[in-house]
Amino acid sequence: MDTEIKALLENVKNGVVSVDDALLRLKTEPFDDLGFAKVDLHRKIRQGAAEVIYGERKTPQQIGGIVRSMLDHGQDRILITRLSPEKAEALGADFPVAYRSEARIATLGEPPTSSGIGRIVIATGGTSDIPVAEEAAVTAAFFGNDVTRLYDVGVAGLHRLLSHTDEIMRASVIIAVAGMEGALASIIGGLADCPVIAVPTSVGYGASFGGVAALLSMLNSCASGVSVVNIDNGFGAGYRASMINHMEVRK
Repeated sequence: MDTEIKALLENVKNGVVSVDDALLRLKTEPFDDLGFAKVDLHRKIRQGAAEVIYGERKTPQQIGGIVRSMLDHGQDRILITRLSPEKAEALGADFPVAYRSEARIATLGEPPTSSGIGRIVIATGGTSDIPVAEEAAVTAAFFGNDVTRLYDVGVAGLHRLLSHTDEIMRASVIIAVAGMEGALASIIGGLADCPVIAVPTSVGYGASFGGVAALLSMLNSCASGVSVVNIDNGFGAGYRASMINHMEVRK
């Protein structure tokens, strides 16, 4: 993925930005100390994507303060995860946020154009896994990816998944979201020729141990090319999938 610093250097090379202006931009204060938070203003320069706000256990006032700092320092697109409807409503009184309740994500700024090398497919074992899948889907879309959703295609009715073979085969990255025994990731991993990111969810009866059973099944997958994120970590899966989908050929 192209980083902001690479674009800055290209602008210097092409004469669009002077060396002194570029140096000033790189020397600008790397974070904004708000007391309760230190907003990382250089993350986009380092990693190609700006800091994302984790909304859980933050007050609306704290979230609003971080958002204001980001906007004041030129960040025009902001992603806020794990945000409750009540906090989203409070935040919406001061900022023009778009809130996706199922994903528990709020965004500020215009949607990006798709810039990935292919399409990200997100599949769930069941309907109960959709909130985690939506967190992944909204995250991936926020970072400029085309997303296809295949929901409720778990192994209890394998024909449902096999009816989407074309989408699976054409994907550049697949996110497999499942609770219970977490078998969906292995099935998809055995069909696809692209990286598969497995997301265990806390869906299941007592012996699923809040997603630990699915996590261990996915970690022990015999299918090559399957990696695993933490339980219910849809954001992490969506972010990683976006990184893969924006990889350039390195010489």
